Amino acid sequence: MRTDTPQTIARLDYLPYPYRLPQVELTFDLDATLTRVSSRLHFERTTPRNQPLVLNGEDLPLESIALDGQVLRPDQYRLDDHALTLFPVTETFIVEIVSRCRPAENSTLMGLYVSGESLFTQCEAEGFRRITWFPDRPDVMSRYRVTLLADKARYPFLLSNGNRQNAEELADGRHSATWEDPHPKPCYLFALVAGHFSCHEQTIQTRSGRQALLQVYSDPGSESKTEWALASLVHAVKWDEQRFGLELDLDRFMVVAARDFNMGAMENKGLNIFNSAYVLADPQTATDVTYRAIEAVIGHEYFHNWTGNRVTCRDWFQLSLKEGLTVFRDQEFSADMLAQGLPAQEAKSARAVKRIDDVSTLRMAQFPEDSGPMAHPIRPESYQEIGNFYTATVYEKGAEVIRMQHTLLGEAGFRAGLDEYFRRHDGSAVTCDDFVNAMESVYTRQNPGKTLDTFRRWYEQAGTPHVKVELDFDARQQRCTLTLSQHNEPAGIEKFLTPPQTKLPLHIPFAVGLLDQAGRPLVIHYQGQAYDTLVLELCDERQTWVFDQIPEAPIPSLLRNFSAPVIVEYAGTNAELALLAQCDTDPFARWEAGQELANRQLLALVKAVQDGRELAVEPDFIETWRALLQDTHLTPAYQARALTLPAEKVLLEKTSPMDPIAVARARAELRRVLGLALGPLWLAAYHNADDHTGKYQPDARSAGRRALKNLALAYLMAGEHREAPTLALKQYYDAQNMTDRMGGLSALVNFSDTPAGSQALSHFYEQWQHEPLVIDRWFTLQATAPTTHIDTIRTLMQHPAFTLRNPNRARSLIFQFCMNNMQGVHTTQGYEYWADQVIALDRINPEIAARLARAFDNWTRYIPSSRQTIKHELERIQAQNPLSRNVAEIVSKALKI
Repeated sequence: MRTDTPQTIARLDYLPYPYRLPQVELTFDLDATLTRVSSRLHFERTTPRNQPLVLNGEDLPLESIALDGQVLRPDQYRLDDHALTLFPVTETFIVEIVSRCRPAENSTLMGLYVSGESLFTQCEAEGFRRITWFPDRPDVMSRYRVTLLADKARYPFLLSNGNRQNAEELADGRHSATWEDPHPKPCYLFALVAGHFSCHEQTIQTRSGRQALLQVYSDPGSESKTEWALASLVHAVKWDEQRFGLELDLDRFMVVAARDFNMGAMENKGLNIFNSAYVLADPQTATDVTYRAIEAVIGHEYFHNWTGNRVTCRDWFQLSLKEGLTVFRDQEFSADMLAQGLPAQEAKSARAVKRIDDVSTLRMAQFPEDSGPMAHPIRPESYQEIGNFYTATVYEKGAEVIRMQHTLLGEAGFRAGLDEYFRRHDGSAVTCDDFVNAMESVYTRQNPGKTLDTFRRWYEQAGTPHVKVELDFDARQQRCTLTLSQHNEPAGIEKFLTPPQTKLPLHIPFAVGLLDQAGRPLVIHYQGQAYDTLVLELCDERQTWVFDQIPEAPIPSLLRNFSAPVIVEYAGTNAELALLAQCDTDPFARWEAGQELANRQLLALVKAVQDGRELAVEPDFIETWRALLQDTHLTPAYQARALTLPAEKVLLEKTSPMDPIAVARARAELRRVLGLALGPLWLAAYHNADDHTGKYQPDARSAGRRALKNLALAYLMAGEHREAPTLALKQYYDAQNMTDRMGGLSALVNFSDTPAGSQALSHFYEQWQHEPLVIDRWFTLQATAPTTHIDTIRTLMQHPAFTLRNPNRARSLIFQFCMNNMQGVHTTQGYEYWADQVIALDRINPEIAARLARAFDNWTRYIPSSRQTIKHELERIQAQNPLSRNVAEIVSKALKI
């Protein structure tokens, strides 16, 4: 664990590595207790001779080192805890190093480590330095030849990147395999897997006619649970060929499931290593959400094969170059898969549901980040630990920045820009500017005289912009004047810059439509063309557009399809929002209007809670929910989103000061009132959505019906409908799939503190105790239940099935309680528990600890009593010795605000 003084690394200090490393040869003598790694590195000098060769390493005892075949004495090189420095004098030379590592002792899950009985690697961002001494940076790209040797009984499968060249039987029950990757890659994309697995495979033909083998490896006996993952991989390969013309460039592509993994998955070239939660699924153990998540993550990691691997990052400040772009691609893939085979209107709704889900994730995770101490641009200017910058800003906001370029260029233009990007940079490590330059080459052709100079500021400025909308209607001239103005307050470290940073206007594509007073769409006439939806390009602080031939005062439909990651300020009436929620032709804007109406009602209830007044719900709001519930033209999946109240985290961001308990109580009360007032309609919706065939399918239609059914059940339970407990019990015990089973169990646990809920929880554990991913759900359900308190969580930590060392299990209980149980964690005891777990995890796995340390990033905006307690706990964490650099950076920034 690092305990040295954190060093701030600045983007503008980047210098190229002074050597090329075109060829790497690695030999691993594998064993969980001690692995010996022999490397042969072929270097070429690119700078004057006075530059030393610096290699990175961590916890790597050195056995020997040779330069051009000559073994070096200790006085011929310099060695410390993190660097090995050589002083070569020739233009080209070969360095040979033998070192050791101990996978079984590596609890960080970075580098080479043990999961179950198998060996895995995780090298992004800086894990390769825990495997062998090496220039561990993304701009050093090499071709790798890797030989693996191991006991065959313990490790029958020996996997690495690229194509397997040969396999041999050795003496004493050992064997070897040699792999060669034909494509240059940085070391963070290296992977190694050794162990005993089941393999599910399929041979496909690529668009150029080549045969390629797709394989999914998992624990023995779990092969049947990899069918969906393999099918998703096949779909991803075909989709990338059809949508973007990108073909698989290897003879095989492998996915391996690991029980212990810090992240969701890793895009190592040709050998993707996955958290098993994003590989294993069958109807009995996985929910609809799990199926969709597996499809998305399989797609995401495969799409990295081009956007991240073939073209990679020059330095870690450019992380969004690959992640933002690839998140956008996986979002589009998932949307296309949901819409596949559906009629046009239903397909449009399916794509809208995906867009709603993505924006909801952005608002719950990234918007709070943009207003907190860790706020940073999608291309950060500095960091102390790069592991702390795998953030919602880099990923989700980064994807929105890519999507805005897609909106500005159109589908054909974006494809042309991406083609140009690969033509210029295939096989290179590049920057975000290089990507925008390729897109700008198309944008300028489409818009002579215009550039993306203003758009580039999205990569430079933190914070969520606010766009104020002003609408003026001249009835005599039948003219509508729309004015947009933008502002973006300093965020995160920007608040402490001297002199203060001036926030410049951004290039914001702002999609608008107009409706008449009856909710019918109006045609927008602009510059000689007619539009249903017009994308305005806001590039200055304030701009105005004029639309003629508008026969009556219009109701604006704003930021259609969420065309930019901004917060809209518009003084529309509740009546206008209700009309938009029921009539808008843009399905995203329709959902958005309903959510804004709900937010207003919820904020009024929060204020009533704080003032000690009676909690009253406006009848007009209930009628809007009634209309949505009765609208037979809406798909069940869309209704499930439209009728779900805004998340507590979204609502919390809208309160000042932030009062978590009041927010939780207000939301619970509104859900209770809606459940009670619309009881017969919820009951009808429940029965209408029920699938009596008993055959599970994860398609969009079936999943949508289940989503609406389980939402209706939750409202019935919240409204204390007399039939609800019986329905929940019957659904739980009779369920033929995990989605319905969890729907019934969630209703019992979240809405009734009764023996029936406790009995169902016990029954669930007995049934599924041998399925780790299912038991993660069991822990999560209890961690997030409104009636759960800190004593319950501490008791669950003593359960035989709980372990702090498995990231999935820690996330399922500790993270879920601290981040998603507002009523439970926001107490003095809850904050103390959170700090205790950050400290405990930091001793085992600093990356996981740092993520938990961010649970209360925005603590300075809470009510005074919470602020004081959280500050005390942050200071207690900061005082720990030792404390990892990962956690130290998070806590120091939080305390600086």
